[in-house]
Amino acid sequence: MTLDSFRATRSLPGGSRFFSLPAAEAAGAGPLSRLPHASRTLVENLLRHENGRTVTADHIRALAERDTTTSIPFHPERVLLQDASGIPVLADLVALAERAAELGLDPAAVAPRRRMDLVVDHALELDAAGSALAAGLNLDREYDRHADRYRFLRWAQTRFPGLRVVPPGIGICHQLNLEVLADVVTGGPVARFDSVVGTDSHTTMINALSVTGWGVGGIEATAAALGEPILLRVPEVVGVRLTGAIRSGVLATDVALTLAAVLRAHGVVQRIVEFHGPGLAALPVPDRATIANMAPEYGATMAYFPVDARTLDYLGRTGRPAGEIRAYLAAQGILSGIEPDYDDLIELDLTTVDRTLSGPSRPHETLHPGDLRRPTTARRPGELSEGDVVIAAITSCTNTSNPRAMAAAGLLARNAVARGLTVAPWTKTSLTPGSRATAELLRTSGLQSALDKLGFQVAGYGCGTCMGNSGPLRDDLVRQIRARGLSVAAVLSGNRNFPGRIHTDVTHSYLASPPLVVAFALAGRTTIDLDCDPLGTGRDGKPVLLEDIWPSETEIDATVTAAEHRSPGRGASLPMTTDRWQQLPFPAGASYAWDEQETGLIRRPPFADAAACEPLHSGNITGARPLLVLGDDVTTDHISPVGRIQPGSAAGQWLTERGVAPEELGSYSARRLNHEAMLRGGFANPRLRNKLAEGREGGWTRLLPDGDIMPVHAAAAAYARRGTPVVIVAGRSYGVGSARDWAAKVTRLLGVQAVLAQSFERIHRTNLVALGVLPVECPALGGFDADGTEEFDILGLDVGPAVQAPLTVIARRGERVVFEQAALARIDTEVEQTWMRAGGLLPRLLAAPAPVANQSR
Repeated sequence: MTLDSFRATRSLPGGSRFFSLPAAEAAGAGPLSRLPHASRTLVENLLRHENGRTVTADHIRALAERDTTTSIPFHPERVLLQDASGIPVLADLVALAERAAELGLDPAAVAPRRRMDLVVDHALELDAAGSALAAGLNLDREYDRHADRYRFLRWAQTRFPGLRVVPPGIGICHQLNLEVLADVVTGGPVARFDSVVGTDSHTTMINALSVTGWGVGGIEATAAALGEPILLRVPEVVGVRLTGAIRSGVLATDVALTLAAVLRAHGVVQRIVEFHGPGLAALPVPDRATIANMAPEYGATMAYFPVDARTLDYLGRTGRPAGEIRAYLAAQGILSGIEPDYDDLIELDLTTVDRTLSGPSRPHETLHPGDLRRPTTARRPGELSEGDVVIAAITSCTNTSNPRAMAAAGLLARNAVARGLTVAPWTKTSLTPGSRATAELLRTSGLQSALDKLGFQVAGYGCGTCMGNSGPLRDDLVRQIRARGLSVAAVLSGNRNFPGRIHTDVTHSYLASPPLVVAFALAGRTTIDLDCDPLGTGRDGKPVLLEDIWPSETEIDATVTAAEHRSPGRGASLPMTTDRWQQLPFPAGASYAWDEQETGLIRRPPFADAAACEPLHSGNITGARPLLVLGDDVTTDHISPVGRIQPGSAAGQWLTERGVAPEELGSYSARRLNHEAMLRGGFANPRLRNKLAEGREGGWTRLLPDGDIMPVHAAAAAYARRGTPVVIVAGRSYGVGSARDWAAKVTRLLGVQAVLAQSFERIHRTNLVALGVLPVECPALGGFDADGTEEFDILGLDVGPAVQAPLTVIARRGERVVFEQAALARIDTEVEQTWMRAGGLLPRLLAAPAPVANQSR
């Protein structure tokens, strides 16, 4: 029962009740109408869940007053999962129920209470590309490779009534969320704002549709599914005022990459970004989605676009009840058009944005195409050169959800084919749309045939190259790259280009719009100035420049408009399952038979077991050895990679020693329910640089004081046998990147008691706390040249970990103190404090399970 302290309950014309923001403001809740739109959706969530215990009137007042020292609870309507992180969430839920039964608790107390949508999109690997058969071959290989995982998923559909699974070959979770899954306003007896948390950092894409949502780790998603609130500090909201309009020849991708650089430099970590201003009127929802998708790249919790005419038009065209939604929003005062007050303000004139790339290793490292130009040298036939493009991939929900960007790519391909241009023979080309709606646009407009002629045949519907599943390169190319130490490149329309992510043999990766991906494939190299240098020679013997084949704005708009007239409703009318999926065999029964083989893909996760449910330390940490000493911008890809497991890696050797063939090693992403393999994959990214293992990249470290170089997991085990606590020392923005909770899970399995860093990225910091690992923020580490021989003390924990507790970090070399500085325990809320003291979130859930009564509203 909701207390409704501010007498906010009202009725809509159709009979549904709702919690009125204007009524709450009139009753003394505070100046809600001056809040940013994103904050108002959080207020509505609090009003609806006020119970006097977990949600109180004081929480509502604190948000209205923008008290950033206060933590507020948030109850998402639903949880969005992709398979790589979602299957472990489901397994954790099953293991949690099993553990509850072992402890004599009611398993129903740890049963999901929220709607869950899981989209299988991360398993697509491009074993085949550049042919009409690629999509079918890759899908067949995927079903074969992931048979055990899909059997578990089919069983889970029967185990969890609130779970919907969208099978392989349909699309990417964020694009389907935008086109189909999101309600925007959820109906029923109580109408309410839709809201979501997702186990992927790019869940923010849905902010383009004015839906509140962001990425979380799998452990936190598990808690949300159980009906637990997510606590967050009252967020500051940075207003980004857009003026002008995007110029001809520039796309939303260019705006998103420009904003990634601007906002990363400004500093928006743990803040909400909200777009407003006259420039919004020129941005359709798909352009907004491209921008919102990349919020993790600039560190924002959300990248929110308020509802306007563009939003309502999109809702109507995608089969949502736009009239009902408009009525609800009008009743909430959301459509007033009055500009709210922001905590900070930035302005971007869209007319100043140029064609933009980012790279070679970070999404916010922006470049103009001409910045890459280098002198060229003659080459022999079949010979690679520095900077050659060996992967050109139109991929990722970031851009394949954008009809204008995809139409531009198709039109550019058509014009290139007409001029007689071809793709460089060493370039692996692929197209992996994020939904069937995108493929329909290209097919019905006749543009797919031109893309086909350049090798951009559809290779599947999923993340593919964007998340590192780019598949093999030709053997002769790999031999050249390795023998000559060549720095070759990938160009992709994705959102991440971290070192080692796209392909282990590709040094540089550049993010670009879909038409620029095609242009680089035609050029075959990144050492070109696309604005000035010819892409190639036409069949008439004349050089062809990019401007010669770039489509006009009129052509792009006409293509998109015609496609919308042919297919009203876009993806909303396309099926969300397949006969192949429905016919998969799966075990019956309420319990699952976990794989008992050491190398199995579906082993019971250990995180609810007794050994993992104890605090890692009690009191101060003293005499700790650094397991790794790392630099700035260590990504979750560095900590827990997702790509192919190499035979020579620690995980690869462990698997092959147990009979797994080298070609069957699979990816770390697929083996997340084998904790032994994942343990050996910790910090195994081949581009990781650890100061303790100078001269060697990857998952190596030095055991101290012995001095022996060994795999990270072996050193951690040695320290554990000795009873020596271990920590990780790092620089700024530790844990930047995805919502990957395995980056925190492997840290816990390695026995790391604390991570000492100058600063943390939002999601990974939360994940560490959820696994009982203490994040220690120590800005002074930037001035300390740790060499790894130190022993560290972390003082101030004698009464247990506490919210924002002041700490002291001391480092000694022998008996000499070489560093002593103030630090902060980055436990940001009272709920996180309970997690830490219990040993993590799952132990806390087992210690105090929720009441069995349904908590949904």
